[in-house]
Amino acid sequence: MTQNKTLIAVLLAILTTLVGTMAAASAKHISNGVHPHIMVCTQYLVCLLTLSPWIFNHGRSAFKSERKGLHLVRGLSGWACFYTYYYALGKIPLVDASLLRNTAPLCVPFIVMFWLNHRITRSNWIGILIGFLGVAIILKPSPEGMNSWHFIGFLSGVGLALSMVTTKELSNTESGNEILFYYFLISFFLSLPFAIYHWQPVETGQIPFLLFIGFSIFITMKIYTLAYSKAPTSLLAPFSYFGVVFAGLFGWMFWGHVPDALSLLGILLVIVGGVTTLVFSGKKPA
Repeated sequence: MTQNKTLIAVLLAILTTLVGTMAAASAKHISNGVHPHIMVCTQYLVCLLTLSPWIFNHGRSAFKSERKGLHLVRGLSGWACFYTYYYALGKIPLVDASLLRNTAPLCVPFIVMFWLNHRITRSNWIGILIGFLGVAIILKPSPEGMNSWHFIGFLSGVGLALSMVTTKELSNTESGNEILFYYFLISFFLSLPFAIYHWQPVETGQIPFLLFIGFSIFITMKIYTLAYSKAPTSLLAPFSYFGVVFAGLFGWMFWGHVPDALSLLGILLVIVGGVTTLVFSGKKPA
């Protein structure tokens, strides 16, 4: 029974990365015609509307929380993650943007060290250093400076890491829908002024992609929550790197992006570093 539960969790984790990568590919597809501000705002509006039956069912109690400050941090970090991710998607290959967003496991130890006062073990440092060596290679530093759009893609990983830590903290007292509700609500209102300021007409053919992105993000988060309720984080988190594989396939199929040898080396190092960090994070410090 336990093996079946674990297998289902693994399959759900892989499905999460597939749906999330499909949403990212859709965002890249319309990035030339739709401003990232409008994409982000529409995404959170669709998510809120999809969650509306739960909101109406709970009424005022949906707004009750003793940890509104932490919800705000979670909302800001999640919003910043998608904001920088969509900006990067329009400028760099899908596989690069996906990989840089998945540097989150490398950033989590630093966040918990400064915020929760958890020290980074020597074992963790090995994975972190390997991973960041890969990041440095992917960023392709040159005499003129670092590739700025790749750096913005890396910032999406920092935002995701912070949202992961705050979500974990919130899950100790809040339900999954309560966390999602505050996240969608805060992120929507953060996005709205920027979307209004940068408003531009959206072509009819782009509307289905915008709706798909919103529904996909909602579905991804629900599947993600279900998967992590069935198996430990240390087991499932490495499967997030399947997103890099899916992104590479989509990037090759639709945009003809083929990573060069240096990029492939960087991708390999980030994955090895991330998995190593996750594995040793599940063990007691030496």
